This record gives sequence, C-alpha cells and structure tokens, in this order.
Amino acid sequence: MTLIRPDERGRFGEFGGRFAPETLMPALLELEAAFEAAWSDPSFHAELRHLLRDFVGRPTPVYRADRLSQELGLDLWFKREDLAHTGAHKINNTVGQALLAKRMGKPRIIAETGAGQHGVATATACALLGIECAVYMGATDIERQALNVYRMRLLGCEVIPVTKGPGTLKDAVSEAMRDWVATVETTHYIIGSVVGPHPFPWMVREFQKVIGEELQEQMDGGDSGRPRPDVIVACVGGGSNAMGIFYPYAGSSVRLVGVEAAGHGLETGEHGASLVAGSPGVIHGSRTYLLQDDAGQVLEAHSVSAGLDYPGVGPEHANFKDRGIAEYVSITDAEAMEAFHLLSRTEGIIPALETAHALAWVANERDDLAGKTVVINLSGRGDKDVQQVAALDE
Repeated sequence: MTLIRPDERGRFGEFGGRFAPETLMPALLELEAAFEAAWSDPSFHAELRHLLRDFVGRPTPVYRADRLSQELGLDLWFKREDLAHTGAHKINNTVGQALLAKRMGKPRIIAETGAGQHGVATATACALLGIECAVYMGATDIERQALNVYRMRLLGCEVIPVTKGPGTLKDAVSEAMRDWVATVETTHYIIGSVVGPHPFPWMVREFQKVIGEELQEQMDGGDSGRPRPDVIVACVGGGSNAMGIFYPYAGSSVRLVGVEAAGHGLETGEHGASLVAGSPGVIHGSRTYLLQDDAGQVLEAHSVSAGLDYPGVGPEHANFKDRGIAEYVSITDAEAMEAFHLLSRTEGIIPALETAHALAWVANERDDLAGKTVVINLSGRGDKDVQQVAALDE
C-alpha cells in the first residue's frame, strides 16, 4: 500500500485541504514553503535531532508491562512518550514548529490546548527559544487542568480563557484561529494535532512520526531481542500521537487500532467518536470526519479526557479509515477510568486519561488478543488528571 504526501491541494484522498479565510491563505502557503525548505535542509534536521535528544530526551524507551501482561494474557508493551520532557508526545511537534517559526522570523507563537499538555509543550519550546507565547484554553478545561495552566504561566506564557460555547478544545481552536487571522504577519500558530488546514496535518505528522520510527528500531524481532508488534493501539482525539506511531507501520502486516472517546455512550450523543459515529464534513480548515447534525452544524463533543473532547479528527486518519489502513473503535468514560486505575496499581505508571482509553480497549479485547504482542502508545502521564480522577472517585 503506497503512502504519499498530500496532493497539491493538501488532501489525503478526499480529506484535508485548505478551507480557510482568504487572509490566511498567504500565511499557509508561506508555511508550506518554509516547512519544505527546512525539511530538505540538513542543518534544520541536525538542530532538531540535537534538541530531541538532549532536551526532549529521545529516544523514549519501550517497556514490557510484565504484571499487566500476565493479568491480561497477552504480551503487552508501552512506548513511553510519558517520559518525554513535559510528560507527553506533544513536545516533538512544538520543538519542531518553534524552530520553524524562528527560521521564518516570527516573534510570537500562539496555540490552543485542551488537556493542557500541548500548551505546556508550546510554552516550553517558546521559553527555550526566547519566543513570545500565548495559549488559548477553554474555561472548562482551565478548571479541570489547573496544574497545567500554572505550568504554562510559570514558563512565561499568557493563558487566554475561552468562555464561548462549552469552553473546551473546539472553542479554543476557534479563538486561536481568530487571533491568527488578526496577527498573521508576526505570529505563527502551532496547531497541536494532525488537524487544521494544509500543511498542518502533514507537518505535524512528520514531526511526530519519530515515535513509530523509533519503535521499529526498538522492536524489530531481530537485533533488538524484542518481538515485532502484532497490534499497535493508540488513543485518538485530533490524532497526533496515533498518527505518529501508525504512519511508519501503515501498509504493513501490523494491525493498527485507534481508540476514540465514547464518553457517556455512543447512544447518548455525548461522546467524541468522530470516526466511529461521525460523518464527513469541514471543521477548522479541513475536510474530515466530524460530529455534526443533519444541517451540517458541528455538535459538541464529550469526554472525561480533555484531550479527546473534540468533535473532529485529523484528515489523514479519515483517509486511513476509508482505505482500511487502520481501524477505529471507542471506549466510554467509565471504561477509561477503570483502566486508569488498573495500570496505576499493576505497573506503577499513572497514565493520562487519553491513554487509558487505549488500555481499556486492550483489556476488553484480551481474549481476541491472547498470545499477541501488543504495543500501546503511552502518549502522556496522568499527573494532570489525578485531581480530576480523585474528584470523580469520591
């Protein structure tokens, strides 16, 4: 199965594209040209490799979960993105885009965040490189991710509350887009996932595919002494951690499973399962699967996990779904909470609620996965979620 970069319209099959205001078109074209130039420049790659190694802490390890493997009856491994600097995979992308912004001469960076990890990673990259930073965050998410809000401010970042709508990730993306339209001459927008208008989905995938490329070296079934994966599982909100680990394996014999948020249950309508229960349309600059009503109005998403509380998904995932490259499933809030506790008590690893969705699916499918080597992309650590989980456990 041949995988190529998006076409000249920025599309992966029928998905993707540039559905953006005319005022942003020059900036998107400029960004595409700058990224292509940087990506073909050995000096850019050298600086990026240096920072990923010595600042971010790559490569992140793979770890066999011995006790959990025994409990579930399968060979379970984790790709430990939670051990990257700032506690999640988001830093791979923000360091890369911040370097690009500096190369483009943009003195200010904006971002959006839901769970706060992308905001922290953006603030970290900006502090590292001396760039002004502002992050838009929904008022609801500010309440449930207070620790990450403080971390962003500690790093010198302005956190801008978004009170429109339910105050979650979709609203933060919309406000960040409005800011970028008004300040495009001096500002670069670091989108946190493989979403948005071209070239963002492609660019973010390129910065995140280091996850899967490392895993191929770490679990090659040969010199590494570790088996090759039979199944790779990752949570999917916007989809950057999943695309990062899926892309290098796409078209291979490895089964790729993306796990979305079923929230209170698909039948309730209170969920974030765009691929499982949505339909094609346009959201935040690209054509993809999203949650929408019969009139094409975007519906509100719900998930206990702020990072999965988004009514759309990256267009390349939409293409993967339609081409059968990956399969997509969903897990409820209650199942994710149970998995959060399961991993914490069996392996001494407190996962992000996002990652807990991936583990919950593996636990549910243990009989069908028996004897398989399964890798979960442990996309982030759960420090940010502990206070929220404690309140829900009461």
